[in-house]
Amino acid sequence: MSTPRTNHQIRSNELRVIGPAGENYGVISLADALKKASELGLDLIEISPNAIPPVAKIGDLGKFMYEENKKAKAAKGKSHSVEVKTIQVKLGTGDHDLSLKARKASEWLAEGNRIKLDLFLPGRAKYLDEKFLRERMDRLMKLLTVPYNIASAPVKSPKGMTVILERGTKK
Repeated sequence: MSTPRTNHQIRSNELRVIGPAGENYGVISLADALKKASELGLDLIEISPNAIPPVAKIGDLGKFMYEENKKAKAAKGKSHSVEVKTIQVKLGTGDHDLSLKARKASEWLAEGNRIKLDLFLPGRAKYLDEKFLRERMDRLMKLLTVPYNIASAPVKSPKGMTVILERGTKK
């Protein structure tokens, strides 16, 4: 995080100034704001340089930076990136293998990730009836233990058929 402009680094002539206890001093000149900050023995910190007029706060720069870093770390800890995990099955995949893949897919859905389910179709199998192919995909989806929603309906792809699942309410 970059350090905000403070005291004499501030370029604007007028500022909206906030006091150390959160009180609003209104829009005042830079010279008056610097005078108020020095009277209190604190720094004038520009917190919103793009606002019109820019917003500055009277406070301790070290304390301000500590609070900002604390907020940034808390926000970073709460964020969770959603990954798209891929599971590939074939027409003749056995029931035991399907249950293993379904268990893994259920774990991924429980973590909040999306699942891309690929039904791999070699050669002439690409031209089979679409209803039959959907039934093959449904075999795996019925084994999932976590509620899911279909994010994108089954579509034909160059290698077969693909559907994307995400965690949801429907089992």
